[in-house]
Amino acid sequence: MSYELREHTADIAVEASGETFAAVAAAVADGLAAAMCESVPEEGDRFSLSVAAESREALLFEYLDELIYERDVRSVLPVDNEATITEQSGEWTLDGSARGVPLSAVTAREVKAVTYSEMVVEEREGEWYAYVVFDV
Repeated sequence: MSYELREHTADIAVEASGETFAAVAAAVADGLAAAMCESVPEEGDRFSLSVAAESREALLFEYLDELIYERDVRSVLPVDNEATITEQSGEWTLDGSARGVPLSAVTAREVKAVTYSEMVVEEREGEWYAYVVFDV
């Protein structure tokens, strides 16, 4: 799995790819962390999270929104993201975890929100691809 940060007008975008939808979701989450902080210390405890939605795009949105929420509530930068995704009867569920680096240990740029603007989640030639724009 991999990601790249992309400049986007006054915002920032993350473009990611991975072998599975879960891998690409975790890669976008790692890209979100990279958009907020250039250097990440090794400290921080893992925490779990779970989100559900009616589509892949909505699931990715809810997941990233939950990570931003966790940042705000726990005062941590979610890094080293891991995700497992299942789909059953039209509902998508993501169970994930991240290492929460205390914001006091990093110099972090604020990402305000994830957007649906230009969001892409699709399978391309046997690999998953995502493009997500964040409001900064």
